[in-house]
Amino acid sequence: MLTRFTSWQYAGPVAILFAAFLWSLDALLRQSLYSLPSMFIVFIEHALGLLITLPWLIKFWPRIIKLDRKTWISVFWVAFFGGLLGTLAYTSALSYINYIHFSVVVLLQKLQPIFAILLARIVLKEQFNKQFYFWAFVALVGSYFVAFPKVVPQLQDGGKNVLAGLLAVGAAFAWGSSTVMGKYSLRELDSRIVTPLRLGLTALLSGIYILVFTRLDSVPYLNADQLFYLIAIVLSSGTVALSIYYFGLKKVQASQSTLLEMFWPISAVSIDWIFFDHALTWNQIMGAILMLTAIYMVTQRPKLLKV
Repeated sequence: MLTRFTSWQYAGPVAILFAAFLWSLDALLRQSLYSLPSMFIVFIEHALGLLITLPWLIKFWPRIIKLDRKTWISVFWVAFFGGLLGTLAYTSALSYINYIHFSVVVLLQKLQPIFAILLARIVLKEQFNKQFYFWAFVALVGSYFVAFPKVVPQLQDGGKNVLAGLLAVGAAFAWGSSTVMGKYSLRELDSRIVTPLRLGLTALLSGIYILVFTRLDSVPYLNADQLFYLIAIVLSSGTVALSIYYFGLKKVQASQSTLLEMFWPISAVSIDWIFFDHALTWNQIMGAILMLTAIYMVTQRPKLLKV
C-alpha cells in the first residue's frame, strides 16, 4: 500500500529552515543601525515588540497578576539576560562592521547550547559524562579559529575585532543562561504570557538605563530608514520568525529541529559572502565545521547526560 504523499509533510522542516533564514537576515538588518547606540536599539526594538503583543498582555493580565515570586524572578532573569544583555552584546558586536564579518558573529553565538548545558550542570546540578566535556572543548577550539583564523589574534584599531568576538560569545552566554533559568519555571506558561512580559521588562530596563545614564539631549534622532529597519527586525526575525519556528517545531522531532537550525549560520555565511564579498578563510571554515559538529553531537546525544 502506497503512503499517500502530501506537501504538508514538508511544512515543518521548511518552516524551521525559513525561520533560520530570517534569523540570519537579522544580522544583516541590524548592521544597518550601527550608527545608533546599542542600548537605544534594544529599547526601541523591544518597545515596538511590546506594542505588537499588547493585546496578549491585556487579555492575560488577570493570570499575570497571580504569578508567584519564583516565576517573576525567572521572567526577570530571561528579560535581563536574554532580552537586555544578550541583545545588547549581539547588537554591539555587529556595530563593529569594519572589524569583523557579521557571519563570524552569527557563528560565535551558536555556542549558546554549550553554555546552556554547562550552566545546567552548575545551576540545575545535571551530570554529564566525559564525552560531553570533550565535545564542549572541540566547540570552543572551533570557535577560536572562527574568530581568529590566523591563530594569533590580529589586533585592529586597538583590538576592536577581539572585542567584537568577545561580545558575540557574551551574547551566546547571556542567551544560554536565559534558556537554563527559564527552562523549568516557565515551561507551564503560555508563550502569549511570557513574550509580552519579556518584551515589556526588557524595554523598561533599557529605558531606565537611557534615562539614568544618558543625557536626553544626546538621544539620537531616529530617521525614517532606521525606523524601517527596526520595524523590519520586529516583523521578520523577531515575533514572526519565532511564530514560524514554533509552528515547524510541532511537526518535527527535536533532534531534527536542531539539525535544521544549522541552516542559520550557513545562510548567514552565504549572505555575508554574496552581499559583502566576505568569504571565510580555510581556517574559519574548518573551525566552523568543528564547532557546528560539536554542538550537534552535544544536543543530539542524550547519553552524554548521566541519569
